[in-house]
Amino acid sequence: MEFLEIMKPGLLTTIQDLGRREYQIYGVSASGAMDPLSLRLANILVGNKEGEAGLEITMLGPRIKFMADGLIAITGADLSPKLNGETVPLWKTVRVSHGDILDFSSIKYGCRAYVAMAGGIDVPTVMGSKSTFLRGGYGGLDGRKLQKGDVLSIGEAKTKTSTLARKLPPSYIPDYQEDRKVRVILGPQKDAFTQEAIDLFLSAPYRISTNSDRMGYRLEGESLTHVNGPDIFSDCITAGSIQVPGNGQPIVLMADCQVTGGYTKIGVVIGVDLPYLAQKKPGDFVYFEEIAVTEAQKLWKEQEKLLTLMNTVNYACM
Repeated sequence: MEFLEIMKPGLLTTIQDLGRREYQIYGVSASGAMDPLSLRLANILVGNKEGEAGLEITMLGPRIKFMADGLIAITGADLSPKLNGETVPLWKTVRVSHGDILDFSSIKYGCRAYVAMAGGIDVPTVMGSKSTFLRGGYGGLDGRKLQKGDVLSIGEAKTKTSTLARKLPPSYIPDYQEDRKVRVILGPQKDAFTQEAIDLFLSAPYRISTNSDRMGYRLEGESLTHVNGPDIFSDCITAGSIQVPGNGQPIVLMADCQVTGGYTKIGVVIGVDLPYLAQKKPGDFVYFEEIAVTEAQKLWKEQEKLLTLMNTVNYACM
């Protein structure tokens, strides 16, 4: 069913799900949502499976015309969404009707908003995912960002949307306005850096460069010194890996990153903090904080337990 038309595309609006993680062993970038937590929560709110495809909207949002009645949820950054000129609440289900217009204006906080639709976006699956991989030119809609005139269809809703009304309890909403440190596990090449470099990394502010994208966040700040140079034999790269090339300026690899790399990695951002980092935009500052692997695993299990609860007992309903 044709569900929406893009009247204005915004800065960067793409179709994303949770990516192609199982294909990384073949050299394929995982891609997927930069903030997977917000996408998963949006899908839960509209009754989809967590990994269903939705819209990822970056900073400057699109104008969307709905071509049928349906149910949506908007999560992540607050880009001032309005439906027919009226403010739309985030983190809850919103009913839309044929002819309704959804707009976005100024950024209140965050960088990326997500729109899930009951039934999910109906585009071809490429290597197990509907995610748009811009550098490869595949996935999503013809492997590109959305353009004016694009029409998207949705699949059949898994639940009765006529009676579905959900909102996320305030205590469960990720706080993307909070100014806090990003937690990292040091290594795997911790020994490749001087102690002074490690101390600087964990204390100095780093500014997100304008030369940042879905592949990686280039950081500007204190230069980190290597013991014997930046190069290593290429090994595994994952989203959250923090490479430090010869100029000493860290690069945090993000959703569209490659699967191998030949620069030393001073640390890896933990899974529960990647969504928070993905909501940072160019010009924002980041501080890092060390965390133990066991503590990071505990935080991940707590998050997953909560999401499982919301799926199984409909905890999002209020």
